[in-house]
Amino acid sequence: MSTELARALADERIEDVRFDSVSRALYSTDASVYQIEPVGVALPRSRDELRRIVQVCARLGCPITMRGGGTSQAGQAVGHGLVVDTSKHLNAVLEVNTAERWARVEPGVVLDELNAQLRQHGLRFAPDISTASRATIGGMMANNSSGARSIVYGKTIDHVIEQDVVLSDGSVAVFGPVTDRQLSDKRAGDSLEARCYRLVSELAQRHREEIDRRFPKVLRRVGGYNLDEFTPGRPFNLAKLMVGSEGTLGVVLSAKLNLVPLPRAKAVLAIQFHHLLESLAATPLILRHSPSAVEVMDKSILDHTRKSAALEALRRSFIEGDPAALLCVEFYGDRAEDLPPRLDALEHALRESGLGYRFFHALDLSQQARIWSLREAGLGLSMAMRDDAKSISFVEDTAVAPERLRDYIERFLAIVARHGTTAGVYAHASVGCLHVRPVVNMKTEAGVRQFEAIANDISDLVLEFGGALSGEHGDGLVRGPFMAKMFGPALYDAFRTIKATFDPTGIFNPGKIVDAPPITANLRFGPRYAARNPPTYFDYAEGGLAGAIEMCSGLGACRKTLEGTMCPSYMATREEQHSTRGRANVLRLTIAGRLGESGLGDAGVYDTLDLCLECRACKAECPVGVDVARFKSEFLADYWQRHGLSREARVLGHARTVAAWGSRLAPLSNWVAASRAVR
Repeated sequence: MSTELARALADERIEDVRFDSVSRALYSTDASVYQIEPVGVALPRSRDELRRIVQVCARLGCPITMRGGGTSQAGQAVGHGLVVDTSKHLNAVLEVNTAERWARVEPGVVLDELNAQLRQHGLRFAPDISTASRATIGGMMANNSSGARSIVYGKTIDHVIEQDVVLSDGSVAVFGPVTDRQLSDKRAGDSLEARCYRLVSELAQRHREEIDRRFPKVLRRVGGYNLDEFTPGRPFNLAKLMVGSEGTLGVVLSAKLNLVPLPRAKAVLAIQFHHLLESLAATPLILRHSPSAVEVMDKSILDHTRKSAALEALRRSFIEGDPAALLCVEFYGDRAEDLPPRLDALEHALRESGLGYRFFHALDLSQQARIWSLREAGLGLSMAMRDDAKSISFVEDTAVAPERLRDYIERFLAIVARHGTTAGVYAHASVGCLHVRPVVNMKTEAGVRQFEAIANDISDLVLEFGGALSGEHGDGLVRGPFMAKMFGPALYDAFRTIKATFDPTGIFNPGKIVDAPPITANLRFGPRYAARNPPTYFDYAEGGLAGAIEMCSGLGACRKTLEGTMCPSYMATREEQHSTRGRANVLRLTIAGRLGESGLGDAGVYDTLDLCLECRACKAECPVGVDVARFKSEFLADYWQRHGLSREARVLGHARTVAAWGSRLAPLSNWVAASRAVR
């Protein structure tokens, strides 16, 4: 397949295509527990190239998986076929209409970079996810992302107006709002686009009662296909089906997005609690005060901050003692002076109800930034474990009605305890969306069985509480196997019919949402995983070098470009290979014997590490402290031991001696040093 695909893409003059082992390794993982090596990687330079890539894959029957920042936590961004990365070249803001408050963008634009351009107009794209510094709009649309302030702004689906989409036959359709008359015209004919319009409207009509019965009545539901958006009486827009479809129905070339005004004033109340369940019981009362966000972190998440000096300093700036839980409640307002009375009123109401014991009022932006920085680091902090047993993402995305949150999480944690483990909790309490990460050792058979059993039990609990199995992270490989159970046989069959109609040959990201493989297939680790722990010069404590490398969970904070220092080589090249995550991935696969080299690596791994400046910004800024500079030193020591030192390395290694002799032989040495050969 790879040879034929490479030839076909070359014939279409697709320039940036890679089939080498290192590139395929780099794109074999995302931020999930899964790993699938693709046949190749393509980085299209234009929308026309992207369209022609789809046409080639359709002709050859080659699966195609779209990828942005690679921050998917459910395995949506990995696949056996061709992985197509839009983040390097297709990342432009094409048009901004400030009067009508919309922007047209390419799928690879990063959320923070889009909002940085919109800030001068007093506007932003509303969904504010914790991975905003590297997540792309294409990925957000695929997952139907939301974020901390979804109680005000909703989800991505609420802000996508229109999409230009490549369908599975290579044709391009514009999916946007249509009138009844336009819908009638769209349904006519025998084109693939017409068949899609007919099918969706017919399925929504036929299953309207089942949709009403089976779709969870919560704000944060992103599982399955969005048939509930097409029931009678609702505006018809097929972009609403594309959003949340995880790249399984088509490929987005560009999108027209709704924009919202920046808030004029903000304030945050940070509330400490003696018990986690107490903090969740306080949420319904807090919601009566109309906050813009209510975020919770439990003790296990907060305790991880002590492993980072910078985060511990943030913690001490607004937290006293050792609370069991922290709620961060944010308010928006038109005037700054309107907000302190609202914080006072909430504090008074909570004290009267005996809820919470310390209240920190953050009125200036710098104080608020410190609070949210700690909150946004929670995703990485919960995974900062050196042991083989790690806090992992697989049941972290459930959502229930906020008034049921306290009882639900009590039952949830009881299930985790019954299976012999613990979990960290952080959540969007305002909308009942929980991020609970059980600690599991995925390198053992017992751990994999534990992983599967917890997932099954939690899916039963979600059904009992009328909740959603996925509140924002999507189905992918980890929740796809539960779709029939969550939506019932009739709607699951409707989902499969949608997939088969939009994508008859099954090329678009197969195995996601419908017809998913077993939850334990394609694991990144698993019982057969074994990593060598070679002798090292540095002390890596328990777990050795392998354990230190495996701490990289794929969150991709090293791909940020607007702030901080990590990672300077990625900022310059926009290449996954030159990110901290990319380097850690290649080293992990190498020591696990997946790249076929001896020792720690060969020339391919050398090239991956070569642009690392050893600035150690990753050690300071990575949420889990992955230290690639130290890894590079270990690798080079092993590499030069096996291959011998180069002449250049020997000269630089004896710079003191060379300089001393240069001084003695000046000015002859200056003339030699300035010559072209020596330079």
